[in-house]
Amino acid sequence: MMTDMSDARRTHRTDGQPEVGVARVSLINVPGSPIETRRQLMVKVSWMLLWMVYLAYPVNDLLHGGHDVLGQVLGWVSLAVFLVGYVLLVVYRSMTGMRPRECRAIVAMMVTLAISTSLTLGESFLTLFTYASVCVAVIVPVRYALGSVLGMAALTAATGLVGGAGSDTIATLTLTSFLSGAAMTGMQRLVATMKELREARAAVAHLAASEERLRLARDLHDLLGHSLSLITLKSELAGRFMDAGKDEAARAQVADIEQVARQSLIDVREAVTGFRRPTLPVELAAARTALAAAQIRLEAAPELVDTWPSLANEEAGALAWALREAVTNIVRHGEGAAVCTVRADESWEPSGERYAVLEITDDGRGPGKSQPGNGLSGLEERLALVGGRLETGPGARGRGFRLRASVPLRTVSAPAVNPL
Repeated sequence: MMTDMSDARRTHRTDGQPEVGVARVSLINVPGSPIETRRQLMVKVSWMLLWMVYLAYPVNDLLHGGHDVLGQVLGWVSLAVFLVGYVLLVVYRSMTGMRPRECRAIVAMMVTLAISTSLTLGESFLTLFTYASVCVAVIVPVRYALGSVLGMAALTAATGLVGGAGSDTIATLTLTSFLSGAAMTGMQRLVATMKELREARAAVAHLAASEERLRLARDLHDLLGHSLSLITLKSELAGRFMDAGKDEAARAQVADIEQVARQSLIDVREAVTGFRRPTLPVELAAARTALAAAQIRLEAAPELVDTWPSLANEEAGALAWALREAVTNIVRHGEGAAVCTVRADESWEPSGERYAVLEITDDGRGPGKSQPGNGLSGLEERLALVGGRLETGPGARGRGFRLRASVPLRTVSAPAVNPL
């Protein structure tokens, strides 16, 4: 009936994550998804109101139950207040800072209305206990939720007995109250787990980026520390030789300084190039966050990131670029897409050469008659530089878009050890 609504409005964006604009508005109700706009809140409330269909029993009783004017007025007012409290509870739990005091007051008011209307207007109003039980399960801490739901079921049975309801009605609504509250308790735990998983994914992506920064810092320290020390030493020697009139020796030291400086520049460029090269683990974590923001589910095997552990850096970087470009295209242009699938495979050429293959597909409307953009053209050039190739086209059965990147499966050989 009512799902927990996360109050987290900010999402973590990792380095290298495809830029995401405003996420497409969907009518699909995702449990635990953050509410960021009024339109999303209205969609959430609309889904919640669908469960109010069970109020047809008290409504029918008010219309055809033979109540006097005062009874009908009190009944309609009670139902209206009950419904307003239900909607307010949804709204408050969607806002930053859940307002627990207001939420508890609303639920207490709903329970009071359920008791009073059931005792004064008849057994049809025992249906309100089902909604009250769900609301209690939502606001009560998880460790107390099941006990609170049992208490609400007992209160339903007691109210029915005092109000003279039939035994079948009491049994049915007591069981319904308990099962609805218990189901909401399980949903609360599921939502909490989903939230923890989203935070864990963001943390993994952040740690991967931090680890890459640390690698760059270590490389620069090792490279520049040695080179700059050597330049300093040779500069001092060159100055001493010049003071002593040994011009040839000073020129030799200056030539060495130039050579060390040039090599240091090359080493720094290589280190920075390695830092800027994307990796599959980082891009896969960024893809999850980007696709989740666009309400698209990512299907990828957990072992995908370790499929080619010894693949050369250039080839691995090209595949990571392919994943980034494919996800960016899906987020920006994948209209109607709900699932993105990433698969790793290998293929053999007639020449005997083995290729690593990364395939990304979605189930959207596809590219239509549009021509490939600059992103795909640039990706094709990147793959060509490492001897790979790019294939694009419609997905299975002509639906969606498929991007298939292939690179030669050349592994990094271990450095040879010189015998002593």
